Amino acid sequence: MSPPDRGVGREARYTLLTVFLVGLRRRDPGAVVNAVVAAIGTYLPKFVTRAYGVRLRPWQRAYVNSAMVTHAVGMLGPYDDIWWWDHLTHTHSSSILAGIVYVASRRKGRNPGPRVVATVVSLGLAWEIVEYAIHATAKRLELEPILVTYGPKDTFLDIVFDLVGALLVLAFGDRVLGEIAANE
Repeated sequence: MSPPDRGVGREARYTLLTVFLVGLRRRDPGAVVNAVVAAIGTYLPKFVTRAYGVRLRPWQRAYVNSAMVTHAVGMLGPYDDIWWWDHLTHTHSSSILAGIVYVASRRKGRNPGPRVVATVVSLGLAWEIVEYAIHATAKRLELEPILVTYGPKDTFLDIVFDLVGALLVLAFGDRVLGEIAANE
């Protein structure tokens, strides 16, 4: 891994440490937990590289890390204050998931289209159920929820924007992921 690649992960983790500290100061468990989970997520590119021998470009590492940062930063206010923030984060994250499925499908010589859409929609729905369960449980226990649900319309839009991420990968996958998909 070249020095710029390490810098991207390190900078993302410093940003997430800041979110963590701000979350502690505000006594915001959602920001704290999301910063910790996102910080762990910044190691995903390194894990994929080591476990599967996939060589990621610096922009691909930065893309994954920026998804982690936007999710965690969103917990400090942008999810509530910026109408499109949630749409951005769902599109961004789902495109990462879609990219993984795309590459795996191409490497196995299979058509990635149905697999990408099925995986993104299935895991998107599973995420929405988990989000609702965490929110409902926290509310019942009179705790501050670490995830917030905004109702059926928001859930529908989350799935729509998950699909946008999947469709972007299907439209541009060969161009931006073709080299990874071809690695043996």
